[in-house]
Amino acid sequence: MRILTFLLSFCLLMSCGTDTAKTADKKMDDTPAAAPAKTEMKYVVTPFPESYDYSDANMADMKYKAGTFNFDVKGDKYKLGQQTPDAPQKMCANSAKGQHIHLIVNNEPYMAKYTPTFDVELPDGDHFILAFLSRSYHESIKTDQAHKLVKATIANNSMTDSKPVTQPMLFYSRPKGTYVGKAETAKVMLDFYPVNAAIGTDYMVKADINGEMHTLDKWQPYFVEGLPMGENKITLTLVDGEGKDVDTPLNPVTRTFTLKEDVSEMK
Repeated sequence: MRILTFLLSFCLLMSCGTDTAKTADKKMDDTPAAAPAKTEMKYVVTPFPESYDYSDANMADMKYKAGTFNFDVKGDKYKLGQQTPDAPQKMCANSAKGQHIHLIVNNEPYMAKYTPTFDVELPDGDHFILAFLSRSYHESIKTDQAHKLVKATIANNSMTDSKPVTQPMLFYSRPKGTYVGKAETAKVMLDFYPVNAAIGTDYMVKADINGEMHTLDKWQPYFVEGLPMGENKITLTLVDGEGKDVDTPLNPVTRTFTLKEDVSEMK
């Protein structure tokens, strides 16, 4: 009898242990998975404040002959060489020479030109040539009539043929060069120029800032904050609505630029 009682007790204990284990397993299965850790961005990218309006600025014509570019720039308010009225409020790098033309040949950094006529030597061959009107703080004027883009054949420093560009393209504008002091380095303007590509509708721009990825879904300039002193690198890529790189000339484009402290501010 004692042996029978012992066996019954042992079976009950084993059964309870098994049920407890099953309950524990079930609780573990029901525990919601932990949410993935959110990656903290080092750089803050925010929209640039609205700028002084130049909706009537017009780059009516672009010619290149015997090593000389000649632009026909029109507009009641926009004038090359003048300061943009809201430049002091922007708190970013500003050109003392005033408003200017950004001239980009292929994938090269832009040349800033402050008069409608200037000399530039170009190698023979086919080149994408983009020119657009800029404010004194280097922000592009984002209207169809404020730019010219052609695929041109150059021979002996003259444009022998030019064709309109129909494929979507993206050109890098800013940041560029060297920025010195808190006023220029605290907030650095990022600006780009898409052509035949509606940003936010059919296309977006991926901005790789020192290895940190940001997606820009609106054609506007942006402030980048938190950049370190020294050399920085930005790569811009035109992507489609699904985030895939667009197979188009000069895509992507990479630039390096430098931030420096102002020694006088450190005293």
